Amino acid sequence: MPDPLSARALLEKLVSFPTVSRDSNLPLIDWVEEYLGQFGITCHRDYSADGMKAGLFAHIGPDVDGGVILSGHTDVVPVDGQDWSSDPFTVTERDGRLYGRGTCDMKGFDALAIWAVVHAARTGVSRPLQLALSRDEEIGCIGAPPLIRAMAGTVPKAELAIIGEPSMMKIVTGHKGGTGYRVHVIGHEVHSSIMHTGVNAIMEAAKLIEWATAMNAENRARTPSSLAAMFDPPWTTVHVGTIEGGTAHNITAKDCHFGITWRCVPGESPEDWKARFRAKVGEVEAEMQAIHPKARIVLEDMFTVPGLQPETEGPAERFVRDLTGANGSEVVSYATEGGQFQDGGYSAVVCGPGDIAQAHQPDEFISLDQFAEGEAFMQRLVARLADPSQT
Repeated sequence: MPDPLSARALLEKLVSFPTVSRDSNLPLIDWVEEYLGQFGITCHRDYSADGMKAGLFAHIGPDVDGGVILSGHTDVVPVDGQDWSSDPFTVTERDGRLYGRGTCDMKGFDALAIWAVVHAARTGVSRPLQLALSRDEEIGCIGAPPLIRAMAGTVPKAELAIIGEPSMMKIVTGHKGGTGYRVHVIGHEVHSSIMHTGVNAIMEAAKLIEWATAMNAENRARTPSSLAAMFDPPWTTVHVGTIEGGTAHNITAKDCHFGITWRCVPGESPEDWKARFRAKVGEVEAEMQAIHPKARIVLEDMFTVPGLQPETEGPAERFVRDLTGANGSEVVSYATEGGQFQDGGYSAVVCGPGDIAQAHQPDEFISLDQFAEGEAFMQRLVARLADPSQT
């Protein structure tokens, strides 16, 4: 049996795989499975429909229910157009920081989780430890639900999941849910001098974007519920981040594409918000078709991610509190796979090294201090699982 790699060496290896969501993650999955196999750890895969990507999970310890899941994602966001000071797919140490795409979000945690399961396999544990590495988190958390279903049919049911998104090792017990549409507005082209006889897809799309602006103002003005008040901002946000369309300035635009997303506070349904948007789409589409019958608006689902609901004395929160010694907890406005694990019947919290402010940025980094704090957390976790009195 070979000597295990250090957590730092594991991070360097994981970052070297450019697992941008648009590309395959299979080289990384192949390497992780081969590495864990050297220590007698059996891995299982959950493939995407096209077979180009996979999630991976493993179970260490006794074949009984009640274990702990360490959950991370393997994909990263692109580096295109970003000004990096060093190779984004090579870990570079500068000024007490480890730079590289994914060092913070979230291959830092993945490396620590892989280190922990190998350590647990070598030393033995009385309570099971499971590893769950998903695909396609960065494009809507679409890889976790099938992975969770695959785990349920293959390995014993764990009690709790720790989702290692960067939280500065603070305990996050709640986050907003999210959903969204890709919108394609299809108009009718005419010369702009007779624009009243055509349908300008861009100008019709602007009506929907203005609706989003109005909804944000309305939500902001509303008195938040006690649960919503925990979030920053304490209201559901509606966002349009990209738009493209048109052929030339003197032609009414035939096509316009944009995306619209919601980050919903607990107590508000993503599906209700989508229904409200569809009603507005129907109103705008009717106006378009009154001018030209073939004009229309096409909606394509992007993703739906459930929020993480704070649990009253939840097992995951209690377990992580014992390991960190922290008394407080937080809620965040970004989404994670935590709500999906919660929907799958697991108690769940978010707790991982690094600062979310670094995620997706050029020169993304995790500080050496945070990485060390994460490693100490994993050491305590494995020791806790190895203690028969704690099972």
